[in-house]
Amino acid sequence: MHRHLTTLVLLIAISPAAHAQQPRVLVFSKTVQYRHASIPNGIAAIKQLGAQNGFAVDATEDATAFSQKNLRRYAAVVFMSTTGDVLDAAQQDDFERYIQAGGGYVGIHSGTDTEYDWPWYGRLAGAYFNGHPQNPNVRKGRYRTLDSTHVSTQGFPAQFDREDEFYNFKSIDPTIHVLVEIDETSYEGGTNGAHHPMSWYHDFDGGRAWYTNMGHPDATYTEPLFLRHLLGGIRYAIGNGTIDFNRARPEENRFTRVVLAEKLNEPIELAILPGERVRF
Repeated sequence: MHRHLTTLVLLIAISPAAHAQQPRVLVFSKTVQYRHASIPNGIAAIKQLGAQNGFAVDATEDATAFSQKNLRRYAAVVFMSTTGDVLDAAQQDDFERYIQAGGGYVGIHSGTDTEYDWPWYGRLAGAYFNGHPQNPNVRKGRYRTLDSTHVSTQGFPAQFDREDEFYNFKSIDPTIHVLVEIDETSYEGGTNGAHHPMSWYHDFDGGRAWYTNMGHPDATYTEPLFLRHLLGGIRYAIGNGTIDFNRARPEENRFTRVVLAEKLNEPIELAILPGERVRF
């Protein structure tokens, strides 16, 4: 009898510890400009992937989630078809520090149509949106797999056709590793030439970033190939799940600016004396 009770207690003690180690992913879907109708499908798909593959998922459109206190809970943050200026200056600063602390970024579709006045974000995402075909904007094209060894493209066919809204890009970061590109001869409206990237990844500023242009149509989030692609991208962004803000630059509010003198129009020398006195 005592042996059964002891076993039960051990099971109860181990289970919460195992659950606590489960990585968490934050899905952020705030939009200031165009809003994609497929966003709810995307959130539901990531929640299902998490339930099936051992990571917890929270979803929000509240930008106040981008604080150091909150972000340290997450191994990766997904920008789910965000558009426009979605974070204020303080939130941007905390997100930069989160990536420097070892955090992961996943950008889906219009994640590149976001934060044009924040150059750091453009480098993190890997590029900025620069238009797409019109009439119709969603059309069929042929993709080429350039790297089938990455966790997000393992087992991908060398070529495959699918329908989506194919973005053209500008300010493409030279450090990205392109996983999938699109053959511009297979559709009309491409402007990036013979090597037009569609999905990529790179290590950036202490963290990891993965992006895919796929994701405009609702049906994307039921496609087995895309779901494998997305799951691999999230796994890459999660990495080992370690977030250490000691690796990030110090917070701005840790410093106090003291004006020693103004309107010094002539060349000077400055010396620090004992007692923290300063001589000009």
